[in-house]
Amino acid sequence: MQHFINVILPIPLEKLFTYSISASEFEILQPGMRVAVPFGKSKIYTALVYEIHLTPPEVYEAKEIHRILDEYPLVNEIQLKHWRWIADYYMCTMGEVFRSAMPSAFLLESETLILRNERGVVHEDDLKDDEFLVYEALQHQSMLRVDEIRAIVDIKNVLPILNRLLQKQIIILKDEIYERYKPKLVRYVKLGPRYTSEEKLEELLQSLTRAPKQSQVVLSLFQLQATTKKPVKVSDLELISGSSKAVIKALIDKGVLEEYQIQTDRISYDGTGNTFDLKALNEFQQKALEDIYLGFGANKVTLLHGVTSSGKTEVYVKLIEECINRGKQALYLLPEIALTTQLISRLQDYFGEKVSVYHSKYSIHERVEVWNNVLAKKEKAKIVIGARSALFLPYSDLGLVIVDEEHEGSFKQFDPAPRYHARDAAIVLSTLHQSNIILGSATPSLESYYNAQNGKYGYAHINRRYGNVLMPEIELVDLKEQIRKRRMKGHFSERLLQEITETLNNGEQAILFQNRRGFAPILECTTCGHSPQCPNCDVSLTYHQFKKQLRCHYCGHHIALPERCEACGSPSLDTKGFGTEQVEEELKGLYPNAKIGRMDLDTTRGKYGYEKIITAFEQQELDILVGTQMLTKGLDFRNVNLVGIMNADSLLNFPDYRAHERSFQLLTQVAGRAGRTQKRGKVIIQSYNPYHQILKQVSTNDYEGMFKEQLYEREQFLYPPLNRIIKITFKHRNFNTLNDAAEWFSKSLRNVFKKGILGPEYPPVARIRNQYLKNVIIKIPLGQPLGKTKNSIKRIENSFNAISQFRSVRVIYNVDHI
Repeated sequence: MQHFINVILPIPLEKLFTYSISASEFEILQPGMRVAVPFGKSKIYTALVYEIHLTPPEVYEAKEIHRILDEYPLVNEIQLKHWRWIADYYMCTMGEVFRSAMPSAFLLESETLILRNERGVVHEDDLKDDEFLVYEALQHQSMLRVDEIRAIVDIKNVLPILNRLLQKQIIILKDEIYERYKPKLVRYVKLGPRYTSEEKLEELLQSLTRAPKQSQVVLSLFQLQATTKKPVKVSDLELISGSSKAVIKALIDKGVLEEYQIQTDRISYDGTGNTFDLKALNEFQQKALEDIYLGFGANKVTLLHGVTSSGKTEVYVKLIEECINRGKQALYLLPEIALTTQLISRLQDYFGEKVSVYHSKYSIHERVEVWNNVLAKKEKAKIVIGARSALFLPYSDLGLVIVDEEHEGSFKQFDPAPRYHARDAAIVLSTLHQSNIILGSATPSLESYYNAQNGKYGYAHINRRYGNVLMPEIELVDLKEQIRKRRMKGHFSERLLQEITETLNNGEQAILFQNRRGFAPILECTTCGHSPQCPNCDVSLTYHQFKKQLRCHYCGHHIALPERCEACGSPSLDTKGFGTEQVEEELKGLYPNAKIGRMDLDTTRGKYGYEKIITAFEQQELDILVGTQMLTKGLDFRNVNLVGIMNADSLLNFPDYRAHERSFQLLTQVAGRAGRTQKRGKVIIQSYNPYHQILKQVSTNDYEGMFKEQLYEREQFLYPPLNRIIKITFKHRNFNTLNDAAEWFSKSLRNVFKKGILGPEYPPVARIRNQYLKNVIIKIPLGQPLGKTKNSIKRIENSFNAISQFRSVRVIYNVDHI
């Protein structure tokens, strides 16, 4: 009897592929194990076993698998169900979910090796220069990798060269699989087995009297063993004895010391082992906790709506403690990696080494170790804290999911597929595990608050700040008036400067918010009005003063700052608009003695980029911190008295149906960083339109008013939460082909759905990386079955792909577009 497996390949294929397996492999294999399989002519991929069965494929001959890669499943049954839901709901393939969910170290790649063809006859005169370079290199080396050939010929695309050499029968290609995860081994030393008795030890010390450095190493080893009672690392011994690696190596070679290696995790908790007791909750937190348990009792998703600095984290900590005491795992999701930095130390104070962290700033190897720890249900992975990718870890006993700052747009994945929303995917995950889930925010998204109002979600509210600290005082400054009266210094109003001066004089800190990085978004010639544009995208280049260059924030293209205008040759170039770099520079001129820091994408690129800035600001090494929206997300600074918003209008005037909701959330969150201990904080919002309804609602902290107004507007124009939205984006290099394709697709949609189709329309930036873009939006009423709607769209796409001229147009689905 023949056995078969269906596998998920890490490539965007609609269907699963079937491979044949032997009877002995059938005994070993289980769903969730990895296998290496041949695919196409010569490629070998890592695939994941989805199901085992006895039905051969009808259309093709099933190939045999290459080899089995695991002894036990790396992915469990619940994960596979969750992946299937993500693929179906977000209209992508299982392969895309598989590639996104697994740490890339688990996806073994086959690497193409280039070898010399011993049987080929070579006519050196027929070879072109670049071909001869490769041929000559293969005379000296038995095989070359593609990267090495790129370096030899100094060309990025070497495939044409390799194809020509293959046709001339000079080279042959071979695929080799290599494992990308390497465990970390730490070198330790102990005394050699010959010297365990006291007499031998005495002899040894006598013999080392002439070698004082070696003698010092041995004595240091005894000292370390006596004080730490733990194995001794080579690096520690080197440090304590003050000797070199060579001295220790000489002792190992003599057999005096014995070296051994221990596999250790790359991430380890190095705390003292003392954990603090949990803080007692105040009456408002206690009431909220009781309401949360009521929601959990009714098996509902529960929304915790607590004003900024109301102590939501302490409530979460109580819930985590209760979850761990039941022997379950807890997942704590955050929108921004910057936030994890602050929270890790707080959770480690309470739970010690039970906390694991998982996000994209960690290396491949570190992520594999966290994955393995969660899979093995180790004590050190009882609590997982991370950004949206932490959803995909192999939990087997999940008891609690916390989605903090649930309103954040960062929870939505934009590129590549799957374009999932971590909050919604977390709700489905908690349902699969039958665990509790809590969504927390000071400014909940309209959808979540709407669900809470309708009784679909449980609801808990904390309307007082912790320690009864007053909400910050918010003052709106009219920039038109300030400019008319000539009271501006650069981009700072007189009022904001007064407050900054007072704050610095009192030894307190200030945060300034400007939601644009770089120095200025536009560089313009004052003579002819020309501004440099990106050659690949439809945007102007942003000026970055620190690097003296113009950069495109969409594709990364950059050029040196031109001395003269490229169009007319005039040397008079001026900047328009302003970003965080310019705010930082103006501050340095106004307050030369103040220490000023900047927190945006440019300053937080490294693994510890966030940590360094946040720690410096926490420890009051910085007086003023300038930043983009990274600053808004739940960070807790004790000594901040003032928050300044440089320009609120850019947020309010954004062309998006969520612009007002987002502005309210962002401004309220930024304002919430001020005055979090005893003294009431102050917030200054600069705007050309201070009488805007949203700014009034922010200044009075009127979430209810904003919710009712926005909900009324969404009802009128059929937007979520009262309708669902699917955005379809078309991408192509040719402008006319894209237009024809988008028109054809939208006409077909109108034929099927009759109403609720918007577009096709160009987005604000209509070309990115030399690809033209066009969008179509489908509005789906809540009563209309979503599954049938998606199937209809997929059928239209199949007809669309059958038209030869449209086959190269890329169609991207974004379900629940935000």
